[in-house]
Amino acid sequence: MRADYPTLAKQIGALTEGETDEVALMATLACELHHADDRFDWTGFYRVTEPEVLKIGPYQGGHGCLVIPFARGVCGAAARLQETQLVPDVEAFPGHIACSSSTRSEIVLPVFNAAGEVIGVLDIDSNQPDAFTVDDQAALEAILRDTFARA
Repeated sequence: MRADYPTLAKQIGALTEGETDEVALMATLACELHHADDRFDWTGFYRVTEPEVLKIGPYQGGHGCLVIPFARGVCGAAARLQETQLVPDVEAFPGHIACSSSTRSEIVLPVFNAAGEVIGVLDIDSNQPDAFTVDDQAALEAILRDTFARA
């Protein structure tokens, strides 16, 4: 099954309406996204908890890495560069951190609050190579913007 992003966006909007707690929002999104698409093997958030440091947040799937510096890996690159990282082959990504040996591809999106600050990243891993597309990227960026950057 592939995510039906328009329906998923409406569902997430309804579930999160009026909620301002970032951890609650992350938990809800991780759950809804993870169960919406068979390609999503690990779905979760890493939160900015101090300058240049990401720590594990709400997620679905096996264990994730606990701490990721901005200087390392795909998640670090998304936070540091403040742009989505679409990685068709994690083995080809310089400095990839292997939190799970089953991960073959991933998409990591920076999460911005209403002030435009990066508060974390959404990391979605797949056990399939080249699992994510620019269509996934656009839909996920819109969901994150609608959920976290609303004033």
